[in-house]
Amino acid sequence: MTVIVPAKDAGEYIGTALETLTRQFADPAQLKLVAIDDGSSDHTGEVMRQYAERFPHAEVLVNPAPRGLATARNQGLAHVEGEAFTFLDGDDWMQPGRLPVLAAALHDLDCDFVRTDHVAVKRSDRTLVRAPFTHRGVVADPRAAILPVDDRSMVDYPYAWAGMLHRRVLERGLAGFGEGLFTAEDRPWIWRLHLEAESFAVVDAPHLLYRRGLSDSLSKTLDHRQLHFTRALGEVLDLVEADREAERMLPKAVFSVLALSSHHLVRARRMQPALRRRLRSGIRDLLARLPRDQAEAAIARIGGPRRRVLARVLREADHA
Repeated sequence: MTVIVPAKDAGEYIGTALETLTRQFADPAQLKLVAIDDGSSDHTGEVMRQYAERFPHAEVLVNPAPRGLATARNQGLAHVEGEAFTFLDGDDWMQPGRLPVLAAALHDLDCDFVRTDHVAVKRSDRTLVRAPFTHRGVVADPRAAILPVDDRSMVDYPYAWAGMLHRRVLERGLAGFGEGLFTAEDRPWIWRLHLEAESFAVVDAPHLLYRRGLSDSLSKTLDHRQLHFTRALGEVLDLVEADREAERMLPKAVFSVLALSSHHLVRARRMQPALRRRLRSGIRDLLARLPRDQAEAAIARIGGPRRRVLARVLREADHA
């Protein structure tokens, strides 16, 4: 199996991430490491090369300049070997024995992909985050896990590292990310999986631990990369509109677009004015694509100040 590890300037954490890969299989030859140094200015690449020497099968790819998480993951996908593959971000880590459990579940259940819970880590606090699907260890239709409209479902749990995929997903062209996306790259990715893959399961396994609240994470950084979220959500709408069940799935996509747009509109108050105007313009164009009746129904279910902000931008979209 293959583990794809993209990272940029993760020198403080990358050693921990890669060390946990050495504690997965008794035989390190069962794992291929594909590490991508995405234009780091620190010692991330050096640590990657040191750990690559500890695996019989390993490659370290280097981007002279940052190309973004989506592109770096796609680079890794081109080097997948074996029946299964998964992702690990450079600032996260996993408990021992996670990968053998996932590989066994993927094989025994004979499904396209498996998903798991994870643990969110913020300083000294650790919180178990459950994958929002009722059944465990049971093969299901991925499309059946997209709805309901206004409650959390599996398309609201987009983390690429929260599971493992069979290589047939890659061969069918379902595993890639939107080239050049610096944020929200996992949103169209998870929608494509659930719309077009044939089978999946949520399984219990040793946890992946996900660091939150890092000062240099994209969730904290208010720069031009945040503008990519509108392109990512536009790709979600493209996928749903082209789907054979577009009428049934579109309300969920509309609600997701509005909920995420409201989040970004509130955060935009802390952006520089020029960047805030660009973000607002992108959201206005995105909202202009939504069926008006569905958009109004979704906004009515979004409470507080976010409802007022969305209603105002929707009116602007109508008059643009």
